[in-house]
Amino acid sequence: PWKSRLADNPEAKVNKHHANFLKKWWLLSYPRAELMARISNLPRYIACGRVTKRPIFDFFHPSIRPGDSLVVFPLADNYSFGILQSRIHWSWFTERCSTMKRDPRYTSETVFDFFPWPQSPKQKDAREVSRAAVALCEVRAKILAEDNLCLREIYRLLELEGDNPLKEAHEDLDEAVRHAYGISPNQDVLAFLLALNKELAVREAESKSVVGPGLPCTVEDPDQLVTDYCIRPPRL
Repeated sequence: PWKSRLADNPEAKVNKHHANFLKKWWLLSYPRAELMARISNLPRYIACGRVTKRPIFDFFHPSIRPGDSLVVFPLADNYSFGILQSRIHWSWFTERCSTMKRDPRYTSETVFDFFPWPQSPKQKDAREVSRAAVALCEVRAKILAEDNLCLREIYRLLELEGDNPLKEAHEDLDEAVRHAYGISPNQDVLAFLLALNKELAVREAESKSVVGPGLPCTVEDPDQLVTDYCIRPPRL
């Protein structure tokens, strides 16, 4: 016990909050009340594994309470999912992620908070990204159902030579996301994102508007870009 340890050595370093956790052992150590309140008001939310070589995002029903091994994004629309699941965001993750031992680790501090979102996408751009995102989810769901695999296993298909439906769906999504950003086919993605990041930092310092995560204001009917698909808890 930490009290007896302090009695033996008053200068000992102890973690007192662990003792407080034991007082209410049946509750989560960190309840994340604000996050839980936000996702409870959404029809679904996005999440991915915290420690991962390649982030694989998916939608979850709000009745599923995420654990600490997941990174949660309180976003319900297909456009946001498409941006996050694109190779553009993966390139940023690969460059910016921290590590746990040697494993890449997705954190808000190093990856998400500094990731620049498209600043002037038109409504057509948002709809194209959303369409490609929905198509990708459909392809993944079909492969999962037919081959009885997990998402991590089917993503190994992207490492194989030759075409396959998952590769084609990702290429379609990447093209739509590049168009939303205004990234030309031969332009270096990381160089573009870094330049945009610096530009937005200046805009923030000057108290100018910056387009952050989520649907852009150009989308007239946001509900059209939110579908029903999500992982739901099993029926008992």
